[in-house]
Amino acid sequence: MRAALKKTYHRFIKFQPGLKYDYRVTDYKLYVDQFTGKQGIEIGGPSRIFEYFGAVPLYPHIRDLDGVNFSGNTVWEGKIDQGKTFRFDERKRVGYQFIGEASDLSFSADEKYDFVISSNCLEHLANPLKAIREWLRVIAPNGVLLIVLPHKDKTFDHKRPVTRFDHLVDDFNRNTAEDDMTHLEEIRSLHDLDKDLPAGNFEQFSVRCLNNMENRCMHHHVFSATMLSEIFRHLDRQVLSYDILNDGNIVILVRKHEILMPDTETLNQALLKSPFKTDIDDLRSRMLH
Repeated sequence: MRAALKKTYHRFIKFQPGLKYDYRVTDYKLYVDQFTGKQGIEIGGPSRIFEYFGAVPLYPHIRDLDGVNFSGNTVWEGKIDQGKTFRFDERKRVGYQFIGEASDLSFSADEKYDFVISSNCLEHLANPLKAIREWLRVIAPNGVLLIVLPHKDKTFDHKRPVTRFDHLVDDFNRNTAEDDMTHLEEIRSLHDLDKDLPAGNFEQFSVRCLNNMENRCMHHHVFSATMLSEIFRHLDRQVLSYDILNDGNIVILVRKHEILMPDTETLNQALLKSPFKTDIDDLRSRMLH
């Protein structure tokens, strides 16, 4: 049965990337072309979104993949050991599992990897610009960075405002560390516990937030596709694609070279197709200005 499902997958997804799936990236072939036969590192993970039937099924095409997680015991992965233990696909060689902060890849030489991928991780970091700069450092010239983020309108963050870009710049300039609690009161007051059942009641959730250095469950920042565009314009990196998926994920693919073509039309098309109010409002604002 499993073999039959994989055969169907390859027939209808791999060889017909133009087909429309509201939970999958629009131009699948664009992603495949960037990752096939390449070696990279995943920040956090492994992630289901990159598996065979995920929204961005890259694992089947990747040659080698290492991983990094902040601790040897996490809420998401359980107990993990540093070493050759990063199992992301049963058909692939086991990668090296590093234990360390997402914003400090000092174990890696410059330009070591063809790509960096990360899913539902950046929102947990107190200093996103520092992390992204570090991820770009380890990517080879002309390599790519792929980031997946949760869409606020679909998650327990839906009551929170999108973080201002200048706040991220301030965090970078101040070298904000992971023990930062700047957003604690906003999170406590606006987090929708009905959409986050594992967090428990308000008292339990508050305790979890106060212990964030141990569990890293807190979303320091709230992102949108428009804000991601600001980030990569600031860093002068070329955005190749945006996808805003109906399942509540924002996917952005970025090439590591200076901007050769503005992402205006690419972003506008993604916002136009989005079912979410935040994006509709952003598009309306962009059209007016």
